[in-house]
Amino acid sequence: MSKNRSAEETKKDSQVLELQEQLKDALESIEELQTKVAFQEYTIDSLNDALSSQQKQMDDISFKLRHVVDRVKSIEPSNMAKESEETPPPHF
Repeated sequence: MSKNRSAEETKKDSQVLELQEQLKDALESIEELQTKVAFQEYTIDSLNDALSSQQKQMDDISFKLRHVVDRVKSIEPSNMAKESEETPPPHF
């Protein structure tokens, strides 16, 4: 009966070792996933900062463009006649 019990113990030991190996693999996978998530969070934060900066630049440019357009609209027309209104030179 001790031989039979030894075989059972060996089988259980083998199962325990297999479960320990599976647990080790699972923990390594979890650690790898945690590392990837941390990197993705960093990337998302960096992209968010860049997007915010670009949005501010676009707002500033839009404001300046509106100011330029308003100034151009407010400029008095010059006393020069338009090309279509000018009389052609005498040699035509």
